[in-house]
Parts: sequence; C-alpha cells; structure tokens
Amino acid sequence: MRSTRFSYFYSILFSLFIAVLSGCSNDKKTASGETPSDTAAAVAKPLVKSNTKNILFFGTSLTAGLGVDPEEAFPALIQHRIDSLKLPYKIINAGLSGETSADGKSRIDWLLRQPVAVFVLELGANDGLRGIPVKETEVNLQAVIDKVKKKYPDAKLVLAGMQMPPSMGEKYTVPFRELFPALAKKNQMAFIPFLLKGVGGVPKLIQQDGLHPTPQGHLILAQNVWEVLQPIL
Repeated sequence: MRSTRFSYFYSILFSLFIAVLSGCSNDKKTASGETPSDTAAAVAKPLVKSNTKNILFFGTSLTAGLGVDPEEAFPALIQHRIDSLKLPYKIINAGLSGETSADGKSRIDWLLRQPVAVFVLELGANDGLRGIPVKETEVNLQAVIDKVKKKYPDAKLVLAGMQMPPSMGEKYTVPFRELFPALAKKNQMAFIPFLLKGVGGVPKLIQQDGLHPTPQGHLILAQNVWEVLQPIL
C-alpha cells in the first residue's frame, strides 16, 4: 500500500518536471525568434526602401550660400523646384567657403562615401582669385572628375563655368575662361557656361563684399543651373 502511494507520488513529480522542461524550451524558442509565429511576423514586416537619388553639389562659398540663409542659396532653391515637380532627388550641398581645386581634390573622397546619381562641380573661382596657374587648376579639377567617374560610373556630371574680372588681364582670364568648356567637352559633362550670368557685375545682386550673390542673385543662379540640370533629371 505504502509502495503504491510512493509510486503515485513520484509519477506526479516526474510529470511536473517534464512540464517545466517543456515550458523552458518554449520560452527559449520564443526569445530567440525560432517559433513559427515569430518567423511569420518577421516575414510579414514590410521593408521600407527609398528610391530617392542624391544630387551632390560640390563647390565653393557660392554653392554654400555664404552671407545668405541656407534656404536662400541656389541649391536649396533648386531642391524646392525638384520637390514641386515630385522628382525623386535630394540635393546634398557640399559647398565650402574658400575651397580651391586642390582642396576639393582632397575632400571629394569623403563625400563619395554616399551614393551619387548627379554630380554638379562648381570649383575654380578661388583658384582664379588667387592667381593659381590655370594648368594646375585643370589638373585638380580633372582629378576630382576622375574620382567621381571611377566610384560612380553611371553618375551624370555637370560642370559650372566661371570667369575672372578683366582687371586680372587677358593673359590669365582668357585661358581661365576657356578651361571650363574644354573640361566639360573632354568628360562629356553637361555645361553651365557661366554660373554668375546676370549677377556678376550687378551691384544690387551682389553683397557688400563685392563677390557673393544676394538672395535675389541666388534666384538667378538657380535659374542658370536649372536650365542645364532639368533635362538631366
């Protein structure tokens, strides 16, 4: 009789032990995401992907918008046009005040870590103002272009032309002006003949420093760029 009771007691105890083990096993599967319900939930969770492409504006204080609100600089104005047309592009303003072509050659690698669909190059103005030899500027700009083409061979390329004031003399200003269309042709780039067209030399459109556009001036720069950029987009 006593033996039968002990057998019954151990039978119940063993059953409880098995139940506890089963519960621990189920908890472990739930925590690790191995249960069928968790797997189904993971599969059902939607993946959000963006189709937006980057337009990288790489340039000087003209691109950065020195002296005006960031939203008044021409890259931001172009972004507004893109948004109004519901085009899938986002502008990255990588303008930097004082940037020379040599500086740009050193800085471009870091910026190319992010995907680039369209590359707009606006460099050279500071080279010209410092009287840097035109050949040196050409070599540096070509190096920047080569890096972009190597990293993103399918990217569309745009070059902004620049000119120096006549006071610097024809010996410098002529080859400097001719550098840009030659580079654009060599690299099959879309070309903006003169970024400051309609703004340079117009006092009411230039800030007191005599170099940088006012907000009204940036409106004209945006149009100069848009005329060339829009067909690409």
